[in-house]
Amino acid sequence: MPLRPLLGVILGSATLDTVPSVVLSAWDVCAVHDLGAAAHALRSQSYPVGLLLLQETKDSDVLALDEFLETQQHTQWVGVFPPDMIKRPSYRTLVVQHLFDFHTWPIDPFRLHHTLGHAFGYAELSERPLVASGARADMDLVGRSPAIQRLRSQIAKVSHASAPVLIWGESGSGKELTARAIHTSSPRAAGPFVALNCGAVPASLIQSELFGYERGAFTGANREKRGLIESAAGGTLFLDEIGDLPLELQANLLRFLQERTISRVGSTQSIEVDVRVIAASHMRLEDAVQAGRFREDLLYRLNVLPLTVPALRERKDDLELLARHFFEVFARDRNPRLTGFSNRGIVAIKSYDWPGNVRELMNRIRRAMVMAEGRLITPEDLDLPMPSAAFNGEVLVEARVRAERDAIRTCLQRSGNNVTRAARDLGVSRMTLYRLMEKHGVSP
Repeated sequence: MPLRPLLGVILGSATLDTVPSVVLSAWDVCAVHDLGAAAHALRSQSYPVGLLLLQETKDSDVLALDEFLETQQHTQWVGVFPPDMIKRPSYRTLVVQHLFDFHTWPIDPFRLHHTLGHAFGYAELSERPLVASGARADMDLVGRSPAIQRLRSQIAKVSHASAPVLIWGESGSGKELTARAIHTSSPRAAGPFVALNCGAVPASLIQSELFGYERGAFTGANREKRGLIESAAGGTLFLDEIGDLPLELQANLLRFLQERTISRVGSTQSIEVDVRVIAASHMRLEDAVQAGRFREDLLYRLNVLPLTVPALRERKDDLELLARHFFEVFARDRNPRLTGFSNRGIVAIKSYDWPGNVRELMNRIRRAMVMAEGRLITPEDLDLPMPSAAFNGEVLVEARVRAERDAIRTCLQRSGNNVTRAARDLGVSRMTLYRLMEKHGVSP
């Protein structure tokens, strides 16, 4: 059986020789004697578990240690400190925020061996890919549901064409992400990707933003300016919420799509531009045509290659994967004690309809990561209701695990951390209790 990698960070006057050999016999130990060397070792190799040995350090050292541990959240850290050090508020905060567990000198070999093994197991459980399996990295569309796989397949087909693409999808469903995926997968990937939200720019400015202007074209035009269409030459122009484009500008855009030339505001000279246009809308443009708000001929020009981005309620199989993805993406913003989602939190996420789609999911998770006070994100942290029908097997399992863990902790406290007495009170053998303690991460 191969040895498991362990990073030993030895600070102050501590030495690795003080750790009993029986504890380290199952580990391939890389020993370093300062935080700079530790950071270098972690960049060179992944260490799921780190052992901090501290002696005779100053309170000022805790600042450097805190900064180091803040950047190394993917390693499960176990600390060994002098007993009096734990009485200092700065180190108590360090333990609570960053460490998987801690011990005090002198080392109890059995307890430390148990803790390191549990930390390694927890690290393996915590390993999750940032992008879903089956999702191409250049697309960055997280998910493996049939709906998202169908969208990826369509993106792969349209990306190598040069015809315009019209993307439809509800607000927050990922229309711009889809457009970027098309661009990244296309022969134009080396060129620019230029985006404009047609509904976010005042109507009086859209023409100059899109087509540019010549010096003196209007008051304040002190120099010539290239428009977004010219800026996207050789690449892709993404027009989000194309349905909000004013009718008079729709004619100009139609002319560009037909002739591939533009004229800047204040100029009569035509400029040829090679750019692919991808448009998107949350409204059905056919309805806008019927209402007289959108040109039918422009719709035909844009709707050569139509794509539909599925709403989040249509891809609920991706909800947990997306939630854990955003947890990793915004890891820097999270409460340091936070380790993930509770089962109740995941059930609440899966039971909600997400009218704001992926954007709403992302924002709720990001807020919960900052505001949550426990180690796991709950429905209350997400401000989501817990459906009455959600008390299924998954929640029942969580309730049983929590009850078992609480019973173990209560018996250990009542027995003064005497494992033999606690096992007798629980009606199990000592070895069974040790196994349960390892399962639940409970230390005497």
